[in-house]
Amino acid sequence: MKILIIEDEKALGQSIAGYLQAEAYTCELVADKQSALQRIESFDYDCILLDISLPDGNGLQVLKALRASDKTDGVIIISARDGIEDRIQGLQLGADDYLVKPFHLSELSARIAAVIRRRRFSGSSILESAGLTVDTAARTVRVGTQAADLTRSEYDLLLYLLTNRNRVVSKHAIAEHLSGDGEGLFDNYDFIYAHMKNLKKKLIQAGWTDHIKAVYGMGYKLEAP
Repeated sequence: MKILIIEDEKALGQSIAGYLQAEAYTCELVADKQSALQRIESFDYDCILLDISLPDGNGLQVLKALRASDKTDGVIIISARDGIEDRIQGLQLGADDYLVKPFHLSELSARIAAVIRRRRFSGSSILESAGLTVDTAARTVRVGTQAADLTRSEYDLLLYLLTNRNRVVSKHAIAEHLSGDGEGLFDNYDFIYAHMKNLKKKLIQAGWTDHIKAVYGMGYKLEAP
């Protein structure tokens, strides 16, 4: 799961990123409106943490741009402004939640998980598709009653394919999602091939019928009813 943190307080941004990375999220951190606009235009995120007060403008302009493009990234506003007007405006513009500074990082993590469940998994932490049962809270994967012991990268790859099931996802998009490299610069995709091979091997060993198809010249698709 990938998080974009838009926060101009360097220490706070790094603290949030460090905590969430320990919770197995992939994090990118930007400190101004222009950089944030460039990121949301080029990449998709499971959740965006958005500060309103940025050095080059109002963070709500980022939210407006995101929703105008019909993207489905979850958004939590994190702000020192605790007035009811600010909360109402942010939620009316399409934010999923509003958290006032200072806050406990454990609460922020819980709210991120709730937003992702609503946005990606219809409010549930259990995703059942293509013969798999994925518990996003426990980060476990089962084929029937048989558990599949996946690495973090293999789990993230599977979840990315499942959330985009029946759609072709490019190798570049997978590489950017797994690496968290906002610049998206890759010499080759060998690491994707290795993760894909290991993921499929482990799932098949657990009794899964392979639903992941390579689409020549494009990428991969997980086919599910």
